[in-house]
Amino acid sequence: MAKGKRGSVRLGIAPIGWTNDDLPELGGEIPFEQCVSEMALAGFEGSEVGNKYPKDPKILKKALALRGLAICNAWFSSFLTVKPYREVETAFVKHRNFLSALGAGIIGVSEQGRSIQGQDRPVLDARPVFTDGEWEKLCAGLDRLGKRAAEKGMKLVYHHHMGTGVQTAADIERLMTHTDPEYVGLLYDTGHLLFSGEDLSGVLDRWMARVGHVHLKDMRAAVHRKAVKEKWSFLRAVKEGVFTVPGDGCLDFAPLFRALEKARYSGWWVVEAEQDPAKANPLEYALAARNYIREKAGL
Repeated sequence: MAKGKRGSVRLGIAPIGWTNDDLPELGGEIPFEQCVSEMALAGFEGSEVGNKYPKDPKILKKALALRGLAICNAWFSSFLTVKPYREVETAFVKHRNFLSALGAGIIGVSEQGRSIQGQDRPVLDARPVFTDGEWEKLCAGLDRLGKRAAEKGMKLVYHHHMGTGVQTAADIERLMTHTDPEYVGLLYDTGHLLFSGEDLSGVLDRWMARVGHVHLKDMRAAVHRKAVKEKWSFLRAVKEGVFTVPGDGCLDFAPLFRALEKARYSGWWVVEAEQDPAKANPLEYALAARNYIREKAGL
């Protein structure tokens, strides 16, 4: 853990570079043990939870402890705009209890009501636009879920995501403005802001006080241009290699690292770059990302 002028920053990496939960054909043959062993070998302290991870917290904690790893977060799909709140809350509390048993302090939530992220539709043109009523359900529901997270000493952080109703800087503005800062934070994801064409520094500066978790993802500009021109779906863009690890794409992370340091950000930075492991060896890219962060952020 890096402390001092940077606050307290821990470095993690998501398993999506080894096995993609949304595209099982990407890395389907890679076992859990290889994934977490290579994370540790590359020099990371922790991980988010993937579908191949053991569901029993005791078994998972033992496997991670052998490698010096911790769990920092796991994706939760909310359906607050399309399902009864109590149904969503029941699933959320179960998820919260699992993460709490693992010692995680963060719950990353992404609203999947009318999401097209897994569909074969143009991700920039066909993504949902919430009605005023849907926004009210979403924001009120997130506040209530955030209070349930707080019961376990945890923080809900909202994950803006391509193909969903909270994708752009304007969407983030509306969600943050209409939720309670005490209970709802922001999961700041560089890759999704890049893909959406947003001002990364502007979003970070605007909501720095509410950033509770960071995803570090780079983008291959040439692939992105083709994805926009040919109106690809999100998953096609992933399969074609639109995302990569920090230092291998078009984004200069140094200004973002400096801004987080200046703000004394405390929490996790998680490398999350979904790629085809047959084309991008996960260990090789994990090592490259770790070296880049060490060079640019001194961590």
